[in-house]
Amino acid sequence: MLTSKIMGGAGDLTEGKQADYKDNLYLAVNGAWQEKAEVPADKSSAGASMDLDLEIEKELMDDFQQLAENDTEVEGNEFLQAIKLYRLAKNTDFLKELHEKPILKDLQKIENLKSLADLNQQLAQFGKEDFILPTNVWVDADMKDTVHNAVYVDGIDLILPDNTYYASDNQSGKKLLVKYAEVANKLLVMIGYSEKLAKETVDKALTFDKSLVPIVKTSEEWAEYSKIYNPMSFEEFITKSQNLNLKELVVEQIGATPEKVIIVQPRFLKNLDQLVNDDTFENLKAWMLVRYLVTNSESLDEDFRQTVGEYKLALSGAKELQSRTKFAYHLAEDNFDEVIGIYYGKKYFGEKAKADVRNMVERMIDIYKQRLADNTWLSQATKDKAILKLNKIVIKVGYPDKIQEVFKQLKIDESESLYDNITRINRIVRQNELAKFSKPVDRTVWLMPGEMVNACYDPSRNDITFPAGILQAPFYSLKQTSSENFGGIGATFAHEISHAFDNDGAKFDEYGNMKNWWTKEDYAKFEKLTQQMIDQFNGIPFSGGKVNGKLVVSENIADVGGLRCAIEAAKMDKDYSAKEFFITWAKSWRFKATPEYNERLLATDVHAPQPLRANVMSQDLDEFYEAFDVKPGDGMWIDEDKRINIW
Repeated sequence: MLTSKIMGGAGDLTEGKQADYKDNLYLAVNGAWQEKAEVPADKSSAGASMDLDLEIEKELMDDFQQLAENDTEVEGNEFLQAIKLYRLAKNTDFLKELHEKPILKDLQKIENLKSLADLNQQLAQFGKEDFILPTNVWVDADMKDTVHNAVYVDGIDLILPDNTYYASDNQSGKKLLVKYAEVANKLLVMIGYSEKLAKETVDKALTFDKSLVPIVKTSEEWAEYSKIYNPMSFEEFITKSQNLNLKELVVEQIGATPEKVIIVQPRFLKNLDQLVNDDTFENLKAWMLVRYLVTNSESLDEDFRQTVGEYKLALSGAKELQSRTKFAYHLAEDNFDEVIGIYYGKKYFGEKAKADVRNMVERMIDIYKQRLADNTWLSQATKDKAILKLNKIVIKVGYPDKIQEVFKQLKIDESESLYDNITRINRIVRQNELAKFSKPVDRTVWLMPGEMVNACYDPSRNDITFPAGILQAPFYSLKQTSSENFGGIGATFAHEISHAFDNDGAKFDEYGNMKNWWTKEDYAKFEKLTQQMIDQFNGIPFSGGKVNGKLVVSENIADVGGLRCAIEAAKMDKDYSAKEFFITWAKSWRFKATPEYNERLLATDVHAPQPLRANVMSQDLDEFYEAFDVKPGDGMWIDEDKRINIW
């Protein structure tokens, strides 16, 4: 069926082989590129988005270097702190001098724990100080009352990217665990452990990690975002563990006693006492220590960064670590992302472009409304609610108008170690997150910074964000035709709008509250169409693995909805060209990656592999067949009754 069509004629989409548009759109557009493209040595992938990432990285690194040499030209204290962090992180001689001293005091706090009772006494303080704990508390908008914040109680993550890596037949997982153990052993010896004690500690940590595998959520389960909402009265919650003081864990961190908490992983809470008890305490303690050391080693000296980098290279498949200068830039970007995004947006994007793009998005929303009005399978009652949701959608373009208050609290002291500066930042950010419980939800917060090459929809705020980073070629350019722009950025706009009506987004109303606004009959039809989308992708071979249709369904619903909406917009212009539209669509998904990275994406990413997004979505649109005269027997042909049409 679909699998043989997609993979037939033109061969493996991860290999560069030229093809005809009728047989394989992706390779017809990108085959020559795929054959010659090289993944940068310090990256795990190459492609349209990565090309933009590299351009932005170069622009900002050049700016950072100039400003680091003469920081009197830096505008704004928040941006000055980012420059200071960059400068400090580059100073390897200074870091070498201080490398082991700062982290030892924090590792000692874990070492000093003699029992589970000891941990309970310090549980909340450890949480405030951003240590890695056997259960996690965070604060965000209540998904059923998005005016107010709520406490979410979560489980913990695994060392490897996903549960599937621990399967007995997963050779990659076995190799990665060996490499992780090797690296963790080295790091422990570097801070003063004997070889024997280091090995014993790592063995205990891996034993605890293994006990989590059947308990923590899988990537497929995480993909159903709405299922993290499992409210429980606080009174009941504090009875769920005999071994951990859950009351203190929450109350002491947020400074209040909530009426309820939201359980993110019910299976984890149910098994918490089985995972954490007197018998497992030594393993848990070793796990906390090893995870903390591995997580924070990059903030020590260059020897530590290179050592922990051995595991990162094994995980990503990249050939070499980033240079120290790149590392310093990205560390500053990670910690001052919004500040840097506003700087980037103002300098390289501007207010005029911001207004132009907003007009394009509003135009796309209007087209979406019309498509909903013309929809043939929805009742009028559901249509009215869907259009109301579109009317209330908040558009965020380019970069925020203001910097969040938390960034004003972050101060870099270049006379202190990098580790001390980074942990201080982490703890301030953590305190601000916990403090949100007593404050109303801030709907002005952006989920992505301005320099990011990406876009997103937030179902709990009913807003869409298009950072300045993605608003350039090949997605958008004044040098491109209207159809090319709609095949690129137009489809991206409509994709994010479509997330308001994917299998998760459809469960939230116009204010971002999780609420059923569908008629029973309409939702049943929607679920049937959703299953067709799951079936269409499930099992398609890619890079030695197979696509999990359920994992990627929400993004696929947004893709096909976005593409249909974007082509309707393109048709409204006089110079409409379906060929240009689909060629740009395919060009925007050009992608080449290391085998290790492809394996991780297949296991954990809610997006389908990019080459498949180019091809399969195009196969669902009748306009594609007309544009390239695709007939039965051609590689890209699928029968009309197999083409998915949801939005």
